[in-house]
Amino acid sequence: MTGYRLAIRLLSAALSVVLLTYLSLLAIIGIHAHNLLHHPSVIKSDAALVLGNRTYLHGAPNPCLTGRVDKGLSLAKQELVTTLAMTGGRDDEDGRIEAVYMAAYAKDQGYAGTILVEPKSSSTKENLELSAPILKAAGIHRVIIVSEPYHLWRVEKLVASGHLGQGFDVAYAAAPSQCWVQWGMLFKGALREPLAIMDNYAKGYFRKNE
Repeated sequence: MTGYRLAIRLLSAALSVVLLTYLSLLAIIGIHAHNLLHHPSVIKSDAALVLGNRTYLHGAPNPCLTGRVDKGLSLAKQELVTTLAMTGGRDDEDGRIEAVYMAAYAKDQGYAGTILVEPKSSSTKENLELSAPILKAAGIHRVIIVSEPYHLWRVEKLVASGHLGQGFDVAYAAAPSQCWVQWGMLFKGALREPLAIMDNYAKGYFRKNE
């Protein structure tokens, strides 16, 4: 019985640590998201790198994705960027390629500028790694990375760890998508984000990649 009680206590302690870590990360990314939205610090750059998401949700265009593209379009309209770079591979849900859909959506909204497409990535880490050579080939040096407010804390850590490579000046722009406006940090994507951060940390993604 003593061994059983010890196992229960150890399990309870481990779960408490995980819960505390989760809640701490949720608070950190929530504060960071709020600061990005209310105190933006983007400067004129060569391109906006818009990170992908699933293309359709409940049979309609996913507002979490179109909101990101809309933010890229807004940066272009403000003449802060002259190029939009779309990154995202094939969705498991419906087989659509996110970056291709994003480029088509931007054109449908009247954007006539340069669009770069990275159509193979399947994670945030790959969004960065596979976009880097495309950006470099296009002569891009200054880039604004666009994503959901809650997502950008992890994106910044991945960039700082070298997953976008060297030679870029990077800024970040939070997309106030309908997903964020309706739910904020209670949106399911935001609630999953601390778990994604813990997963990325466990896999060593945040270690400096020289």
